[in-house]
Amino acid sequence: MKNDECIIYMTTKQGSKQVYRRDKKGWTQESSKGIIRRMTAEQLLSHLLPPLAAKKKSMVTIRVERKKRI
Repeated sequence: MKNDECIIYMTTKQGSKQVYRRDKKGWTQESSKGIIRRMTAEQLLSHLLPPLAAKKKSMVTIRVERKKRI
């Protein structure tokens, strides 16, 4: 699976949701309020890695789905 074939969903214990997507211009982050921001691959990793490495694993859920091809 390539980067532009997946969508990453991150949900916190409090219910806040972030959606990360890759397109031709790079990565985007969509907040639970609907705000869309461009980001680099390094910024994406800095958002995903700390909760994955945390001792309390149940604080965040990360799900990766393959995009549907049209």
